[in-house]
Amino acid sequence: MGQSESIVLQLQDITKRFPGVLACNQVNFELKAGEVHGLLGENGAGKSTLMNILYGLHHPDSGEILLNGQKVHITSPKIARNLGIGMVHQHFMLVENLTGLENVILGLPTERPPLLDLEKAKARFVKLTEEYDLRLDPSTPVWQLPVGDQQWLEILKLLFQDMRVLILDEPTAVLAPSQVQKLFHTIDRLTDEGRSVIFISHKLEEIKQIAERVTVMRDGHVVGTVPVKDATPTQLAQMMVGRSVVLQRRPRLPVESRREVLVIDHLHCLNDRGTPALRDVGLKVCSGEILGVAGVDGNGQRELAECIAGLRRQTDGTIRINGELVEGVLQDTSLLGYVPEDRRKTGLVLSFDVAENLVMKKYPEKPFTNKNVLQWDRIRSWSDQLIEEYDIRTPNSMVPVKHLSGGNQQKVVVARETVSEPALLVTSQPTRGLDLGAVDSVHQILIRERNRGAAVIFISTELPEVLALSDRIIVMFKGEIMGELDGEKADVNVIGEWMLGHRSEKQTPIENRYDE
Repeated sequence: MGQSESIVLQLQDITKRFPGVLACNQVNFELKAGEVHGLLGENGAGKSTLMNILYGLHHPDSGEILLNGQKVHITSPKIARNLGIGMVHQHFMLVENLTGLENVILGLPTERPPLLDLEKAKARFVKLTEEYDLRLDPSTPVWQLPVGDQQWLEILKLLFQDMRVLILDEPTAVLAPSQVQKLFHTIDRLTDEGRSVIFISHKLEEIKQIAERVTVMRDGHVVGTVPVKDATPTQLAQMMVGRSVVLQRRPRLPVESRREVLVIDHLHCLNDRGTPALRDVGLKVCSGEILGVAGVDGNGQRELAECIAGLRRQTDGTIRINGELVEGVLQDTSLLGYVPEDRRKTGLVLSFDVAENLVMKKYPEKPFTNKNVLQWDRIRSWSDQLIEEYDIRTPNSMVPVKHLSGGNQQKVVVARETVSEPALLVTSQPTRGLDLGAVDSVHQILIRERNRGAAVIFISTELPEVLALSDRIIVMFKGEIMGELDGEKADVNVIGEWMLGHRSEKQTPIENRYDE
């Protein structure tokens, strides 16, 4: 990493209020030339708000920003980019029906307006992808790209515009472990070139690996800034959440007898590009167990979850939940709860308030509806109980869910999908982009569901999480199940081999698991 003592950026006494929330309270932050400066904190701590102020998306109520010693007024992202400040947001800012190349040049000036010089732009696009080993096709529409490639495309946009200060907001949330290391290698190159990086994260081990200094925020305040080499993960966790949170094997109740809840036979389906996504998948999940699904993102996990939820039509095979054939979206909320991988796109209606999102699956039922009229007093009262039970941090149930932090948005989805105590709970990347406290909450809920007798599918690219939660683990590669391991005795090396497509003789046939 680049080393320099010159200060590139200073944020001084930044304060920002939203209705009912003091998001940033006299926050101070500085960034050196060629430095990776970690910004650590729980969801809702104020990290993203502070960076959105720096990028011109929010305007501070007070405080000032100095760039290379000069006071600047950043009132829009365009001004930020003109100053050499770029940002990759936690939720991507891409136009899905445009190609990668079109997204990169979107909004940029051209030499011959209104004409676009696509060939020149394409040559630069390809050169950058080769230089940074990004392997992106400029002609592929964004909607056809795996989520990890969309992340790389966002980073490429900053390189294309030659940004000098790069803000990366939770950049590893959608990346597999091998892709994370590739990202870190890229960041090292960027700082060697003299660029400075603000790395927003809640993952202590990543901050330790990539950053030189770390600023920790909690409840809108800066708790402190420390050299990473001098801080232990325990100390950082204490600064971040006020307590030590350690990911470890979760205790669970013994299950005396299990019954088959989900049975999948010879399942095939296509992905959004019309190519095979699942190939002859056979699977059984029983009551009182968590089945962990590991694998590099984009190997059929999302399609598997969507088929089970009835949101994607299979081309062959059958899916049964408690013996009932899945042939579309299930109307019986007691059979299935589904937490999708993208809470903002498919898990929530962002313009609806918290109560409306919580009651979305139950509003036709009494007491929420009487003679086809919604009973808002009952809905609000019931929502308030869920807000308290699931520790959803919101001023009240009438706040639009788009104003909640990512962790609290996820809690809304999880609460809605588990309150009916479904027989099967399918969770796809349920902790993606969440801080330690929110991850801990989601884990406890999944264990609780498993202990009450639900069958739980836990899809994650985070291997430590899969190992911490799962009774059984399967690994997916190119739409196939490579093998199965006992969660208590899982061999990380075997899982790693399967994730790369290398079969091992240690595979236990899934079909025979419960036939003993």
